[in-house]
Amino acid sequence: MITKTIRYQLADGVATITFDEQDSPVNTMCLQWQDDLDAVTAQVVKDREQIKGIVLASAKSTFFAGADLKGVMRSTAADGHRVFTEIERIKRNFRTLETLGVPVVSGLNGAALGGGWEVALVGHHRIAVNNPKVQFGLPEITLGLIPGGGGITKMTRLLGLVAAQPYILESKIFGPEEALKIGVVHELVATPEELMPRALAHIEAAQGKPEAFQHVWDRKDYKMHGGTPSNPKIAAMLSVAPAVLKQKTRGLYPAPEAALAAMVEGAMVDFDTAMRIESRYLAGLIAGPVARNMINTFFFNMNAIKAGQSRPKDVPRYKPQKVGLLGAGMMGSGIAYAQASRGITTVLKDVSLEAANKGKANSLKVTQPRVDKGRMSAADQQALLARITPTASTADLRGCDLIIEAVFEHRELKAAVTQESEPMLAEGGFFASNTSTLPITSLAKASARPQKFVGIHFFSPVDKMKLVEIIRGKETDDETIARAYDYVQALGKLPIVVNDARGFYTSRTFGTFVMEGAAMLGEGIPAPVIENAAMQAGMPVGPLAVLDETALSLSVHVLEQTRADFAEEGRHYDTTPGEALVEHMVKQHHRSGRAAGGGFYDYPAGQKKTLWPQLKTLFEKPGVAWDLQDVKDRLLYRQAVETARCLAEGVLTSVHDGNIGSIFGIGFPAWTGGALQFIYGMGIDAFEKRCAELAAKFGPGFALNDAARAAIRQHQPVY
Repeated sequence: MITKTIRYQLADGVATITFDEQDSPVNTMCLQWQDDLDAVTAQVVKDREQIKGIVLASAKSTFFAGADLKGVMRSTAADGHRVFTEIERIKRNFRTLETLGVPVVSGLNGAALGGGWEVALVGHHRIAVNNPKVQFGLPEITLGLIPGGGGITKMTRLLGLVAAQPYILESKIFGPEEALKIGVVHELVATPEELMPRALAHIEAAQGKPEAFQHVWDRKDYKMHGGTPSNPKIAAMLSVAPAVLKQKTRGLYPAPEAALAAMVEGAMVDFDTAMRIESRYLAGLIAGPVARNMINTFFFNMNAIKAGQSRPKDVPRYKPQKVGLLGAGMMGSGIAYAQASRGITTVLKDVSLEAANKGKANSLKVTQPRVDKGRMSAADQQALLARITPTASTADLRGCDLIIEAVFEHRELKAAVTQESEPMLAEGGFFASNTSTLPITSLAKASARPQKFVGIHFFSPVDKMKLVEIIRGKETDDETIARAYDYVQALGKLPIVVNDARGFYTSRTFGTFVMEGAAMLGEGIPAPVIENAAMQAGMPVGPLAVLDETALSLSVHVLEQTRADFAEEGRHYDTTPGEALVEHMVKQHHRSGRAAGGGFYDYPAGQKKTLWPQLKTLFEKPGVAWDLQDVKDRLLYRQAVETARCLAEGVLTSVHDGNIGSIFGIGFPAWTGGALQFIYGMGIDAFEKRCAELAAKFGPGFALNDAARAAIRQHQPVY
C-alpha cells in the first residue's frame, strides 16, 4: 500500500510503515499525512492476525520533522475546535498502533523533533543511529506551542514530573547518547543500515513477552518516577512552580504555562484523559496569536536568514582566513574573540601594544570560566588565543582579507584609520566599519574603493549577541555584501542586510524606544512607571536603564554629530523632546551614564542600582494623568512605526530582516514575533487605528504616512 506520504508493506509477519512525503525534503504532519495515517492504520488493523511486529521507518535523511507549521499559520481564533479534532485524530491512530498487542519499533535514522519525536514515541522500542549530529526533542515552546501529539503526556510518564521539565518547559534538545542514558531510546547502532536488522531481531525476541508490546504507562504495576502531584515533595515544588514560571514569562507567553498545566493535570488522571487535556491546551494555543507570531519569526523568518534570502545570489561562498581589527576596546576585542573561536586568524591593532594586549586578554576572560568548568580544554583555549595577534603596527595588517574598524564614533578618526590601513588589504579584500550610527556612504568617502566598503555592525556584548547588521552603502557592490554575509555566518551569528541611512535600522529604531521613554519622563510620568511598563510589555530592560548602559554622553555625542551633519548639508535638525532631556541630564546635571558613575540610576558599590532620587524632583509632575496601557503602547508602537518607515524608505527590504533584527538586535518582545509581525499579528487595520489614536495624543512619532501604510500591506506575508 503506497500513499502520498506513507508506504506500507507487510512481509514475513512484519508491517513496515515508512514515512516518505512526496515533493518534500522532510516528513511533516500535513493534512495529507493525517489522511494517509488513517488509511494505513486501518490497514494494519485489518491485517492484525498476520502481524507479529511493526517497524516505523523513514525514507528521508531525517526521521520526521513534525507539524505542518504553514497550516498552523493559516489558523484563526475560530479554529480551536477543528484543531482539537485533528490532534485527537492523529493520537487515536497512534494509540491504535501502540495497543495492537504487537511490538512496535521506531528506527530513528536521523532527527526527530517536535511532532517527529512524538511519532518516535509510538514505538515501544526505539533504536537510534549514534550520530552526534542527530537531534531529538520537543522544541515547541520556542515556537509558542506545546507538544500536543502525546509528547507531554508520554515524556512525563517516562521521566517523571521533575525530570521531564527541562525537555518540555525548556525545550531541551538531546542527542542519541543522552536519549539512551535517560531511557527514552533503548538501543544505538552505528549506521542507518543496521536499523532494520536490529528492529527485526527485537521483534523476533519479543514474541510471547507482553512487556515488549506495552508502554510502561499501560502496565498494571506502573508508578510515575518521583511521584504524582499528591506526593508531598512534588506538591511542595508545584506550589511555587507557577510563580517561578510567571516571573520568567511575565504572563506574555502562554505556552510554558499551558505545558506545565498539561503536565500536572495529566499526571493526576488516566493516560487517555491526560492525552485529551494536552490536546485542548494545544488547540487553544494554535487558535491564539502568540504562537503564530513566534512561528512566523523563529521558524520561517529564521530559516530565511539562514538560507541567505537577503544575500546577493550568484556570488561564490566565501570565508576570510585573516581579518584585521582596528581598535581593541570592548567591540574590537569582542569581535576578535568571535573570530578566533571560529578558527579565523585575527590581527588586533590599537594605538599601543599595551592596549592591544589588553584587548586580547578579553578572550582569556571569556574562555577561562569555560575551562574552569570543564567545557573547554586548556589546549583549545591556548589555540584560540594563539589566533589573535595584538599589535600597534599597521604593517601587521598586511594580507588581511577583511579589515574592520571598531574605533570611537568620530568621523575624522574613522577616516584616518581607514586611509592608513586599507592599503594593507590582500588583493580582492574588503573594508568594513562597525559604526552603529554614522552613514556608511559618508564614511566610504575616505576609502579608495567605496564599492568594497561596507558596514558590519556588531552588538554588545559581542560574545553573547547573535545579530550582526550588514549595511550597504550607495556604492557597495553585491560581492562585498555577499562576502560580509558569509563572514557573519562563519562566526555563527545572524546577519541582516539593510540599506544605508542615519542609524541604519536597529540603532534608528532602538533610538525611538529610549527617547520615547525619556520624553515620557519629561512629560512628568514617574520613572518607575516607565521602566516597569517596558518590562511588562516584554522589553528586556526599561528605556532609562538602557540609556545608562549605552551612556547618555554617547547619545549626546551622536546628537551633536547629527546636528553638524545637517548643518553641513544646509538643513536644521529638530531635536526631539527625549533628546533634549538626555542632553539636559548630561550638560546641566553631569549625569552621563553608568560608566561615568550615574545617569538615570545610581550605582552604589556592592548594591543593586536604584533610580536617581532627583528624577522625582526634577521631572515628576504629580498632576499629570497617565494610563499604563498608553505607556506600554507608546514604547512598542513607536518602534513598530519606525520599522514601517524603514520599510517604506527602503532601509529594510524584507520582513524577515525587520523581525529578526528587532528581536535579536534591540530586544523587541519575542511574543510579538518582531516589530513587523507585531503589526501583522494584530491586523493592519487595528494597528493603523491605534497609531492614529496615539498620534492624536502624543505627537507625530506615531503617525503613519501613505508610504508606510502601503509598504506594510505590500510586504504582508501569505501562508
